[in-house]
Amino acid sequence: MPLLDSVPVMPAETPLIYIILGAAGSGRREVLADLIDGGLPEGAHAAVLLAAAEPADAQDSRLPSLARWNLSEGAISAALPPGATHVFFVTDGRRNPVDQLEALQKWVPAVQAEVGRVITLVNCRLAEQHHALLAWYDACIHFSDVALLNQREGVANKWMSEFQLRFKELCYPCLFEFVKAGRVKNPLLVLDPQARRMSHLFDIDEWSGLDLEGVEFGTEDEDGLEVVDDHPEKKAGQGKDDAEGEDDEWKPQVDPYFQLRIGGRREKEIPDIAKYLS
Repeated sequence: MPLLDSVPVMPAETPLIYIILGAAGSGRREVLADLIDGGLPEGAHAAVLLAAAEPADAQDSRLPSLARWNLSEGAISAALPPGATHVFFVTDGRRNPVDQLEALQKWVPAVQAEVGRVITLVNCRLAEQHHALLAWYDACIHFSDVALLNQREGVANKWMSEFQLRFKELCYPCLFEFVKAGRVKNPLLVLDPQARRMSHLFDIDEWSGLDLEGVEFGTEDEDGLEVVDDHPEKKAGQGKDDAEGEDDEWKPQVDPYFQLRIGGRREKEIPDIAKYLS
């Protein structure tokens, strides 16, 4: 993949949101400061939204237009800093990332923004020490365009290789990059807003807001004659109760991490990261 010369500046009315996932203590703010310093084009106005529960850090002084956000009853409370073109949303590193991403799915369009990329900081030492946390990082990287491998001191090369191979064998398009001394090799590449994530959570719905009343959807039969379908929500030959048929193609797909069991618990549960943090 060729190296990029710049990350485009979006119009002021449509800022790009970069979501930063990772456990507390993963070095997210240090790496974020490096990305902002070296990965944004001239004329960009960056801002950082940090979870209110995250304690103050020495790196905070390097973060531009730093503000805090809150999550209450599944809703995010935060306003975009005025004039910001690139907003870096740092999640709470001690709470469930899936819950926070679900809230972000509603918040991003509400503030009239778009997701640029989702970036996960991997604390390699923590993940190597606690095998159970692979499921936690599986969830984060499922939603991520980029995984930055940090805190690698003392981690076996074999573990590093196997960790990356795990996602390669699953055909994850996520980009994996190493962090060295709090810096990445190519910040421009990391911040390129091209989607590389498995999840479609933040994809723009091309059908949303369209008025399809009175629109006829046509196909061609084997003789080349147009066949008009007055009911595009139904396929020919299907009954109303055909729940397993092609009608499902017209229904929004539920991300596997958001599917619920009877009783309200998620089908794909992940460990409580707070139990593994000091």
